[in-house]
Amino acid sequence: MNTQTDSLRAKIGKYLFIFFVFLFLYLPIIIVFVYSFNTSKMNILFEGFTTHWYSSMLHNQLLMEALKNSIIVAFIGTIVSTVIGTLGAVAVQRYQFFGKNFLESVLYIPVVIPEVVLGISLLSVYTAVSMPLSLNTIIIAHITFCIPFVLITVKARLAGLDRSLEEAAMDLGANRFTAFYRVILPLLTPGIASGAMLSITLSLDDVIVSFFTAGPDSQTLPLQIYAMVRTGVTPEVNALFTIIMIVIMIVIIGNTVRQVHLVKKTK
Repeated sequence: MNTQTDSLRAKIGKYLFIFFVFLFLYLPIIIVFVYSFNTSKMNILFEGFTTHWYSSMLHNQLLMEALKNSIIVAFIGTIVSTVIGTLGAVAVQRYQFFGKNFLESVLYIPVVIPEVVLGISLLSVYTAVSMPLSLNTIIIAHITFCIPFVLITVKARLAGLDRSLEEAAMDLGANRFTAFYRVILPLLTPGIASGAMLSITLSLDDVIVSFFTAGPDSQTLPLQIYAMVRTGVTPEVNALFTIIMIVIMIVIIGNTVRQVHLVKKTK
């Protein structure tokens, strides 16, 4: 009897722990969703239900311009950093060249150094070459700190691949490029996708590096919201974030359904 009671208590404790962990993680998201329908502009207390902020958000020129800039920066930065990071991972993992050990040593520096140091360093470089701050300088900055994340992710995936697959393709008549394109690259797709998603996430929510490299007419969404904090964040921001979260959830659910379908298809 005592054993059954202890087992029941352990199960209840486990589920309560899981519940509070998920509550801690998702309660802020739920609050943002609820307050996007708040009639109060101050966002302190929920005073009533309205959908006004969703239409008002679309007419907020500063917010929409910042969102457009963030999407442009994230899109271009992710594509360029993914291509460079993937090619760099293949070079570091598969080939021997002068300075390889040094490159692998300094690879983690952009990942571990404080963002404020990276931001000031990039600003110093732009100043030294007399490059005016604009959306282009933000894109270059985001490419700079996204490449190591892609490279590390793809390199880890590449390290787990059997080199005999590439050698077998070359034995069957494929040259090195064809073997990479037809055999290795499809196998690297999960790692490349993970690196790209990590890059776009880091780019969309970056504040510090963007703060040092942005010009007066190139505000991104995080910088615009940071500026709004001084006067108060309106429910328009909550409405925008709610839409972004819904889009992300649709993508995640769609990807999960696709993976489940592929697993069932292989069986």
